Amino acid sequence: MSKQKKQSFLQGAAILAVTAAIIKVMGAIYKIPLGNILGDEGFAYFNVAYSIYAVLISLSSAGLPVALSRMIAASAATGNLNQVKRIFSIGRIAFFTLGMTATLIMALFPEQLAGIMEKPEAAPSIRALAPSVVFVCLMSAYRGYTQGMSDMIPTSVSQIIEVLGKLLFGLLLAWWFVSRGRGLELGSAGAITGVTLGSLMALIYVVVYKRKMDADNPQLKHAKDIPLSRSQTFKRIVRIAIPIAIGSSILSILAMLDTMLTLNRLQNAAGFSSVQASVLYGVYSKIQTLFNFPSSFIVPVTISVIPAISSCIAIGDSRGAIRLTETSLKLTSLLALPAGAGLSVLSWPIVNVLYPGSHSEGPTLMAIMGIASFFVCLTLVTNAIMQAYGHERIPVYTMTMGGIIKIAATWILVAYPEIAVRGTAISTLLCYVVISIVNIAFLIIKLPERPRVTKIFIKPFFATVVMSAAAYLSYSFFTRLMSGVFDPESRGMMALAMAAAIIVAIIIYAALIIALRAITQEDLASVPKGDRIAKLLRIRK
Repeated sequence: MSKQKKQSFLQGAAILAVTAAIIKVMGAIYKIPLGNILGDEGFAYFNVAYSIYAVLISLSSAGLPVALSRMIAASAATGNLNQVKRIFSIGRIAFFTLGMTATLIMALFPEQLAGIMEKPEAAPSIRALAPSVVFVCLMSAYRGYTQGMSDMIPTSVSQIIEVLGKLLFGLLLAWWFVSRGRGLELGSAGAITGVTLGSLMALIYVVVYKRKMDADNPQLKHAKDIPLSRSQTFKRIVRIAIPIAIGSSILSILAMLDTMLTLNRLQNAAGFSSVQASVLYGVYSKIQTLFNFPSSFIVPVTISVIPAISSCIAIGDSRGAIRLTETSLKLTSLLALPAGAGLSVLSWPIVNVLYPGSHSEGPTLMAIMGIASFFVCLTLVTNAIMQAYGHERIPVYTMTMGGIIKIAATWILVAYPEIAVRGTAISTLLCYVVISIVNIAFLIIKLPERPRVTKIFIKPFFATVVMSAAAYLSYSFFTRLMSGVFDPESRGMMALAMAAAIIVAIIIYAALIIALRAITQEDLASVPKGDRIAKLLRIRK
């Protein structure tokens, strides 16, 4: 890898975090109008197709990008560049084979898959999404390669291209079908076609980028190390990838079971009609879009930390590995705690501003899911740390445990009409609380050096509690202040009061983080111009 392109853990995470911010803005421009075009019922069809797609993507590709990035990072750190090429070559073949299999399943059996989910109207959407699986699988091979070589740019740019494709084509097609009276089923399929086209565009980009990247790397061209045999390399990939794939797939399987169980229990146990069940699940699906917001900023940390820790372990730098572990946990607490708390305390204006006219359960669901979002983030980063250290089987056990809890809680709670779809949100919270706690316990037990967990989380937690109170009180204050000028129930007034409350909350949180010294000089050392930032903010060790 050329020096110009190689990035540190924090630089890579920063690139991906900026990308996540761009993607979230573009995703909001896509999903919020889409939710309003399709309505609660049509959005349920969209989400059913997407949940099936997510499961097949996880089963066919979830573990391989991590396995590739981890193995390539270790081989590159020790100078075995021919082995790097062999790992990628074998990984790409495996990705294509698995992806094509999943694509054929979706293309040939959309009606059967939609029937399993008790939403036959989702069949056109499933068929439209089928080609995307093989595109994403192949793209994952290229992303795993570049991430292992410590270059996060192709991952970032390809993600933006994906979202841009579904934004431009998906919204246009959804609007066209619905406005022409072709029905919500085809409207949902049109929206999902944008996902497929965006995936194809992103795949073309990463293929071109990888070829140029290799052409500019003379060390890769003239490598003289003798790689392992293809069978040995394949066995190593499989040994790492299968546990990671199973662990990652559990998340997607849970999402699909979530859909099945919720729709089933709403109709067959709680007594709601098919349309009522679709509406309730549709508003829950809209809330999931916001619920996933905090984790989008933690995924960059998980992508960057795996090759970074793997490189440290490969060269025997155990102290560097534990430092990266603590840094990733701290970043998670600093970012995910306030984001999740903000979604909860401002749930009423957030839902009513973004999704006017949606079912009244929306704000309550958002309040519960906002808290759960932090534990999802903690689950993601602790899973990644254990995978980087070679304990990839542990997340399989913990995710399975959480999944059993989620399924049982959904089955029991959704059956009560007075709880209904709230039971799905509560089961999500219970699931990830359990996984997070058990994962942290395993980190303390399994890592060579115990991470300072209490020190990492206590200050951000305190700052978040104060920030949450400030956000809630500020929104109430600005609402009363503006009520003499605006209609208290108007969307515009709620948006202004919410924006003002968010600004107040951000300022208070930032001030507390600095005052409590939750960020140190050591944390900023790897950040570009970190010394200047520390001096400006008077941050000391």
